[in-house]
This record gives sequence, C-alpha cells and structure tokens, in this order.
Amino acid sequence: MPSVAGASSKMAPMDEKIQIESLAYGGDGVGHLGDGRTAFVPATCPGDEVTVRIVEDKKRFVRAEAVEIVTPSNYRIDPHCDEAADGNCGGCPWEQIDYPQQLRSKRRILLDALVHTGRMERSAVEQVLAPECVTVVEEPWNCRNKVEFEVGEGEDGHPTLGMHSTGGDFHPIKSCRLAPEALTRAPRQLGGALRIALGEELPGLVRVGLRSSARTKDVEVALWTAPGDFPRARVAKLIGEALPVSDVGVTRVLLKEPEGSRKVVGIESLAGRGVWHEQVAGFDFLCSAPSFFQVVTGGADALVRLVLEGLQVEGTDTVFDLYSGIGTFTLPLASSAGRVVAVEMEGSSIRDLRRNLEDNGLEADVCGGDVARELAGLGAADAVVVDPPRVGLSDAARKAVLATRARRIAYVSCDPATLARDLAEMTGAGGYNLASVTPVDMFPQTYHVETVAVLSRKD
Repeated sequence: MPSVAGASSKMAPMDEKIQIESLAYGGDGVGHLGDGRTAFVPATCPGDEVTVRIVEDKKRFVRAEAVEIVTPSNYRIDPHCDEAADGNCGGCPWEQIDYPQQLRSKRRILLDALVHTGRMERSAVEQVLAPECVTVVEEPWNCRNKVEFEVGEGEDGHPTLGMHSTGGDFHPIKSCRLAPEALTRAPRQLGGALRIALGEELPGLVRVGLRSSARTKDVEVALWTAPGDFPRARVAKLIGEALPVSDVGVTRVLLKEPEGSRKVVGIESLAGRGVWHEQVAGFDFLCSAPSFFQVVTGGADALVRLVLEGLQVEGTDTVFDLYSGIGTFTLPLASSAGRVVAVEMEGSSIRDLRRNLEDNGLEADVCGGDVARELAGLGAADAVVVDPPRVGLSDAARKAVLATRARRIAYVSCDPATLARDLAEMTGAGGYNLASVTPVDMFPQTYHVETVAVLSRKD
C-alpha cells in the first residue's frame, strides 16, 4: 500500500483512519475524525482513505500527517514532476490530483468562501457563479511565464536554488515543470552559472526570477540581491551561456533589506533591454523585473475578456482602473472608453504603464498613489476595475470605490476569503448586486484561484 513521502513509519496510539472529503484553500485535504472534528491533511486527494497522525490538536479541528494511504482515490495520479520523488517542493502542492478534480475543487473553494466568509445565501451564489472554473492552458504543465526560485542550502551544504515546501522548509530543486519546456532545467543551470560567477556562497543573492514569453520569445532572468559590489559582466555572460535559449536579458534588482524584503532601491540592466516583453489581448506590454504581471499569459487574456464583458463599457464612459499595475486592463479599456483613469502606487509599474500606453498609441490619466486617497479627488465613474493585492480592499478603499457610484464594478481577486469579505460589504449596505462570479485557473497544480466578480448598482 502506498505511503506518503516524509511521513514516519512508526504507528502511534493517536493514528486514525479517515476519508478525505474535499480540498481546502491552502492545499490540504479535509476529512473528519471519529469525534467529529475536522482534520486538515497535506498531500492528500478527495476520495483517499488515509491513516493520519495528529500533529496539531485544536478544540474544533486538527492538523495531521498522512502516515499511509490505505485506499487511493480515483482522482489520485502519479506526480508529473521529478522533484516529487523526495517530497513536495512547495511549487505544486496539488500535483497528486488529476486536473479536472483540481478545477472542481477550486470552484468549490470559491463557493464555500462566498457562503461562509461572505455569509451569502448558497442558492443565490449558485445562480451567479460560473458552472466551471475557466481553464487557460492546453496542458497544466510548462505553462507559466514566470517562475521564482529562492536561495538556500543544498544537500552539499552550499547555497543553491529551490523553493519552500508547504511546511516552510527550503527544498533544493534541479528542475521545474511549471517553467516552459525549454527551461525546465533552469534551476540547475542558473544555480551552476551563479556559483561560478559569484563563488560557492552566492554572496548577496536572495532570489532568482525567470520570465519567458511564448509569444515574443523574450527571456529575462532577474537577480534579487543586496546592494554592493557585483561582477555584472561575468554574471550576465555565464547566465546567457547556461540557458538553452538565445538573447537572455539579465536584470539585477537591488533590495533595501534583502532578507524577506521586496523593497526595491535600484534596478540594473546587465544584459538586454532591462525589461521583459509580452503580448496580451492584442496589446504589447513591457514589464520591469519588480513589476507585477499575471504568471500565465493566457490567463491574462481571459481576465481582460471577462472584465470587458462584465463592464459593458461604452465609448463615452469614464472608467477607473484601480491597482492598475503595468496596464493589463488600462490599455484595452483605453481603446474603447471615453476616458480612463489608472491608479497605481508602485513606481516601477507606473513607469511601465506610461511607456505601455505610449508604445500602443493610447491615452489614459495615470495617478500615482494610494487608491483611497486618489479616488477622493476623482469624482464619479461609469465603470470601475479593482485588482487589489491578496489582502483585498481596505475599508477606506472600499468606501471610496462605492462612492464613485459606478454603474458596474469588476473585482479581480487572487484570494477567495478577502474577495468574499469585500463582496459582502459591497452587496449589503453598499448598494450593489452580484451579477456574476467566474473562477479562473491561473495556477495549475496549486490551490490558488483567480476570480472575476462583476457587480451592478441596484438603483
């Protein structure tokens, strides 16, 4: 009978056999103990019958490890990634689950968040929730335009590239099946080149980002480092030689406080143009290394389509694009609306947005600053897009969005819980109806799900 990598083989008195019923946001399988408490069990699959051992005992729930998979689920598959042999590296916590079941689980996670966190009627949510999670890739592997690797200690005791497991431990990896097929060996190739260039200790290096476009063929490696001396030419040369593609751009991102920080104090182009080039929805985008961009390009296409369909923008409309980033929604809106105002706080994204508007021959008003503060002086809008970070809208931002009295609002979210919280406020006393909710699978092999929710004003 199969066992789970990393689980102890010694049985303990607390071991108990349970059935995994569903999947939770966070990746764990969910079942129930004999006493009725909910058990969260990593690396399991709906339908698995497993023997579990409690590792964290709470009054109403437990966290457990799967000691043995007694009867595998019909939805369980052999891991596709070579790194799974030594345990989950953290990049693909659902790789043991077949893809259709992943999609069903993501829709259920979103539904449960709206019902339990947002306290909405299940029947009402079912009426506006899309029947299926939208897929944006032909195959759920080799599909990302961006993969990021951490720096940690390898098996030989020297720093190497890898990812953090679901438990937080660093896991060195030699390959990544999320990256494009030609770049699956990039962790090993980049790690070797950087050790030659920087020395065995990889001084000052914090993380390494890899971006690759199937549409433009652009490839960029971003090195997130501490400030200080750096062999720029040598690093660029060795990285260019290490990867099996031509014309690799190399960028160095300098961090104010390197340990766990993303506070950028400078950007240096070591090779190439210093920006990454991608195409979405018929528009050209340049993206600097620190700027945010959706990790699956086909997913960005889907989000643009859903937002435009939901807002039903007319040629005389004023539209606010809030948390606009480099302009993923700003550019398509600017081509169809009367006036577009984009609000963004991050400096690199603002610079990219202005350049992208100019390169595509489009116009929009760009406001740099906090959404709540900037909205106070912008007045009314016919339509609004909000695409906030994972924490969702602050109270001030949510009130400011509602104060625009927009005819329709498109809310793009990467976190079901904060989306549910905000939608509850906006559809309650906020004066809006929930018109549609569509989950989009931007992150195959993980529990993450993107969502586009469309609201319409009641009066």
